[in-house]
Amino acid sequence: MAEYTVKELVFNHERAFIPEKAAGLEAVVQYHLTGDEGGDYIITIGDDKCKVAEGIAEEPVMTMTADGAYFRDVLLGKEDGMKGFMDGKLQLAGDLNLAMKLTSFFKMGG
Repeated sequence: MAEYTVKELVFNHERAFIPEKAAGLEAVVQYHLTGDEGGDYIITIGDDKCKVAEGIAEEPVMTMTADGAYFRDVLLGKEDGMKGFMDGKLQLAGDLNLAMKLTSFFKMGG
């Protein structure tokens, strides 16, 4: 299977979104990715939809910063995001409760 780019995986959030898991949630999340596969992405969740755009959100509820290649491995299930957070490979700012639940809103992998 071909390796996906981080950008492809982040934009896949739109298809992988599970609306019933995020019922009633309105949130803007900022991904700030560094390194070779760096980029800034805005994840907007609301009205049972998830939209992804490139750019910087004005007032995100939560910001996640990580190396792009490392985050790709988290999205592919090769790395544990919680362990990455504990090890300092993944930094979170803002609503940490949302951060804990975020992965449950998406069907990842495969």
